[in-house]
Amino acid sequence: MTTIHHTPGLFALSDIHGPVLRPGDDAYADEVTGFNLAALHTPDLVVGATGTADIVTAMRWASATSTPVAVQATGHGANFPIDSGLLITTTRMTDVDIDPTARTATAAAGAKWRHVLDAAAPHGLAALTGTSSDAGVVGYTLGGGLPVLGRAYGYAADLVRSFQVVTPNGTLREADHTNEPELFWALRGGKGNVGVVTRLTFDLLPLPRILGGGLYCRGEHAEPLLRAWADWTRTVPPEMCSAFSLLRLPPIPQIPEPLRGGFWARVAIAWTGDTAEGERLVAPLREAAPVVVDTVEGMDYAAVDRIYMEPQDPLPARESCTLLRDLTPDAIRTFLDEAGSTAQDYPILLTEIRHMGGALSRPAAVEDAICARDAAYFLETVAIVASPPAAEAIERATTALNTAMAPYGTGRTMVNIHGAPGDEQDRARAWTPEVYAHLRQAKHTYDPANLLRYGHTVPPA
Repeated sequence: MTTIHHTPGLFALSDIHGPVLRPGDDAYADEVTGFNLAALHTPDLVVGATGTADIVTAMRWASATSTPVAVQATGHGANFPIDSGLLITTTRMTDVDIDPTARTATAAAGAKWRHVLDAAAPHGLAALTGTSSDAGVVGYTLGGGLPVLGRAYGYAADLVRSFQVVTPNGTLREADHTNEPELFWALRGGKGNVGVVTRLTFDLLPLPRILGGGLYCRGEHAEPLLRAWADWTRTVPPEMCSAFSLLRLPPIPQIPEPLRGGFWARVAIAWTGDTAEGERLVAPLREAAPVVVDTVEGMDYAAVDRIYMEPQDPLPARESCTLLRDLTPDAIRTFLDEAGSTAQDYPILLTEIRHMGGALSRPAAVEDAICARDAAYFLETVAIVASPPAAEAIERATTALNTAMAPYGTGRTMVNIHGAPGDEQDRARAWTPEVYAHLRQAKHTYDPANLLRYGHTVPPA
């Protein structure tokens, strides 16, 4: 076991260089608020970490005082309100170092994917980002990381070389496939169950440009587009990454015309091969239904946000997901019966089916805790929780859709997009029984007191 730094005894919170705030302090509300406004945090204490030393000190203090701990960078995954304990925020830790020769990036705890993209682009390099570059690198990767280019290159966690992590007893460690392999395993797909990551190093890709964008049809043409897309996904090579979405877009200025305020069916496209070949592959989809808006074009990879056009401003969101074994004609019919309503009061903003397979099905070179490699498709919902009545309608519609699609599913979810975790049985659905049991053993090794108990966590064995 390699220990980088350890000093016995209790560190005082006065040793922390960043702000230490309590309820009622002027900056408290801003410090605890993340991107997902549906989870309003009210911890007893919040530490705004400025570097690794602050996190070490905070974790040693928490360990000595038996104080439960949560960590937040951007708050995109804040599906669980923190109502006590200590919250460590990492928004001040955004350094990114690029090694263009080794084709690697080293990102600090609070770095966003946008920081990585901007640093890597001048070298013609790209990272396996998700659908929004505003998300944090660490939280996304700890949950496995489902990239826009996943079929071509696999999960973001597949490209991680090493982590620097503070385990709950306040010990700073380096973990890779040879040093602390159990910790390295749990940090790739096991979410934040065993420690607080202060930085990670991962491989980059020599990929300056891609073909990407979306084909938008009006919602009444969803069925022919979905059926054509489902058949098409069975024929395309792994370099073709795509998703079918139903979008009910609000009438707000941030959404461009003519999409603003409409009900749309969309196929999002990301292709890593030759542009002309990608256009040839996409052509059948353009003929499947009347396309009103077509944004598919060659683009710099750094502009990847243009493909899915995720919201950039904080909002109160409710997410859910289900991993699917297949997308049969019966599954398509069931999906459209539940989610294809043209009613204006249908409460789910986005209902999406992502094409999996390809490199996402490839076994990891170094074993990890990701349990979605057997899924052929991925079903996700996102809704905006504007009021308590809206929350009730969203819950009913989300439950109805996921229940109806369960016969076509693997029985599991992905931890990053699981939504608000429920009881232990619900939380365990993010992993196979074998991996869940293994995670509990790792939790017992590194966090026997269960200090990291907020969010999508598992109990110690």
